[in-house]
Amino acid sequence: MSRADGEPVVVGLATLDTKAQEAAWFRDEVKRLGLECRLMDVGVVGRPGVTADVDRERVAKAGGKSLAALLEKPSREEAGPIMAAGATAILREMIDRGEASAVVGIGGTQGTSLACRVMQELPYGFPKIMVSTAASGDTSAFVGIKDITMMFSVSDLVGLNPLTRMVLSNAAAAACGMAADERELSFDGGRPVVGMTNLGVLTEGALLAQRLLEEAGFEVVVFHAVGSGGRAMEQLMREGIISAVFDYAMGEISDEVFGGLRAGGKERM
Repeated sequence: MSRADGEPVVVGLATLDTKAQEAAWFRDEVKRLGLECRLMDVGVVGRPGVTADVDRERVAKAGGKSLAALLEKPSREEAGPIMAAGATAILREMIDRGEASAVVGIGGTQGTSLACRVMQELPYGFPKIMVSTAASGDTSAFVGIKDITMMFSVSDLVGLNPLTRMVLSNAAAAACGMAADERELSFDGGRPVVGMTNLGVLTEGALLAQRLLEEAGFEVVVFHAVGSGGRAMEQLMREGIISAVFDYAMGEISDEVFGGLRAGGKERM
């Protein structure tokens, strides 16, 4: 998705009071690579250090509250959900209008939580990259069941240094490559989609079932039944992409009942 003139647009998502230098460097790198970059400010309290294309007043309003109201008694607990909701609404509108081709978040723990909350609401296939100080370790809460690419910043995101410049430049290059490719999730309308769960010990049977289903004219999407896989399958069912299910690996369900590591969530099945 791109601007009316056909040029892909990369959206940078950051708190521009604390991550201004990093966001400006990222924007300039995207432009150096030949694409347009628009910065969206999800900060609240501090003064922005760089001009946003989508300012925080607009983001707060889109989230259901004025920035002035958030500043009366500012707290992360109140402001975070409002700014995430506003950024999500604006970004989804930009995607629908063809004004956004990729999104890159830049942040520490709080910024990562906010930006990834936005990314989790965006369509599968739309490029999503998170440059984060928290990207080394358990990122399941940030990624959820969406195709978010996590990039570890190595050093803290407190101003620019050789490491942050390198990582942000790589993130810009990755986003530009994804944006320019213009891929979207699509399926052959003539082949109904079957979702199937699998675990390593069941792979031989899963491959046989996949072959039989494909020979019968179905498209098969296999999900690794480790919790997130089953939840992703359920989400694609809700979106109407999957029309039938062969639930071959049932460990997510037993783990949900007995508190195991692969629990598939209360909505599983």
